[in-house]
Amino acid sequence: MSAVKEGYAFEDEAVQLGVLEADGPVVDAPVRIPVSMFNRHGLVAGATGTGKTVTLQVMAEALSNAGVPVFLADIKGDLSGMATPGAGGEKLLARTSANGQPWEARAFPCEFYALGGQGIGVPLRATVTAFGPILLSKVLGLNEVQESSLGLVFYYADSNGLPLLDLKDLTELLKYLTSDEGKPELKGIGGVSSATAGVILRNLLTLQQQGGDVFFGEPEFDPKELLRTAPDGRGVVSLLELPDLASRPDLFSTFLMWLLADLYQDLPEVGDVERPKLVFFFDEAHLLFNGASDAFLQAITQTVRLIRSKGVGVFFVTQTPKDVPADVLAQLGSRVQHQLRAHTPNAAKALRATVSTYPRSGYDLEQVLQQLGTGEAVVTVMDPDGAPTPVAWTRIWAPESTMGPTDAEALRAGVAQSQLMARYGQAVDRDSAHEMLIRKVEEGARAAEEQARAEAERQEAEARRKESGPTSRSRSTGPSRSRKEPGLVEQVTGSTAFKQFARTAAREIVRSLFGTGRRR
Repeated sequence: MSAVKEGYAFEDEAVQLGVLEADGPVVDAPVRIPVSMFNRHGLVAGATGTGKTVTLQVMAEALSNAGVPVFLADIKGDLSGMATPGAGGEKLLARTSANGQPWEARAFPCEFYALGGQGIGVPLRATVTAFGPILLSKVLGLNEVQESSLGLVFYYADSNGLPLLDLKDLTELLKYLTSDEGKPELKGIGGVSSATAGVILRNLLTLQQQGGDVFFGEPEFDPKELLRTAPDGRGVVSLLELPDLASRPDLFSTFLMWLLADLYQDLPEVGDVERPKLVFFFDEAHLLFNGASDAFLQAITQTVRLIRSKGVGVFFVTQTPKDVPADVLAQLGSRVQHQLRAHTPNAAKALRATVSTYPRSGYDLEQVLQQLGTGEAVVTVMDPDGAPTPVAWTRIWAPESTMGPTDAEALRAGVAQSQLMARYGQAVDRDSAHEMLIRKVEEGARAAEEQARAEAERQEAEARRKESGPTSRSRSTGPSRSRKEPGLVEQVTGSTAFKQFARTAAREIVRSLFGTGRRR
């Protein structure tokens, strides 16, 4: 007990998670995380129903009070309650009193977002160009060869000034680069096979049918909007609603990764700071890593490793530490582990692996982690000097806002008044690769037709000149002059080559006019 008291008794500004549990709460042994250590990242883990969401809410409230902006993915809708003061109640007040918590019902400054406007919140969109081939490959479930080919398509678009703003831009470009007219464009750098393009196009179509196309487009969200504070100095809590997560898990998790990667790209280096610019909670983190390519995992590892120098902290939230790759897990300084269950051989193996990652302590962690009650966790964090604190069995404090969803009508009213709705509320559909390529095909078809007509007229004129010669012999050759031979225009336009070109052009134009990627 004395080791825990000493280990968490630092003087720097800190966020209190709760108090030590030792046959009851020890109110004079607070368990805290230094605010400056939040940009050293962390992990919140535990089985379903063990209190992870409440822990997130407590951490977000404390960070907001400290003036630190927070981003949370609201998977179940419960975290929207942060916009509403808590209701109190006899049971809650008894717990807070026992834990020595000076509890006071209060609401927190919140901004609500919805991917592509699907849900209640300011719409979040990204352009396909900004999303990039690696993240998009994860969404589409592509293998490494297909991912490489998609990278080539992005390279072509960037090199030729073709803005890929939404999915129909990418679809049109893939069709063009695998057509007879477009194949030579990539010949010098490898090309894209028809089979690979077919897989990508089918997966794009599936994504569109699932409604994923609404997430791509303009106006593109600027992730720096997440770095705001309220007029009273508290950090704004940004809550992203993720409805129907099970239908598009890869898209949701990868979109969160795009937000983080974009912040890393845009923010200046600040080194170690006393107060992070943003703390980013990555809920259901296992969805991000499932089936990820080596390039994707490498990008995540690099982003997590380097983004702390930009003043951003990342906390992954999942069921067990094994859900997070070892290279990423090694970057996480704070650990909040709720109850783990070991009802199967695999679960028992995961429990032992989790225990092995903790510092030595006086606890039998393999037993303790199975005995934790709801709202209890095993905690170890980094102290202000960067050393791990003692492992502490902790009773987590209660949130001061509502533990449950805010009323939908109240949410809509708040979102309608948001200053961000004027900036991001209305989708914009400007000229991009889709329109540019259709014009290119149309212009090519017109040019070919005009060239063929001009050549036909020239040769027809030459034929008439020869027929009008002085010899009578030329006028009396053969009895079949009553049968008119086809003119050269008819000959050229009837040729196999011209018909093939015209069919290709017509096919692309018709597809754009009758439903595949036409702007709504």
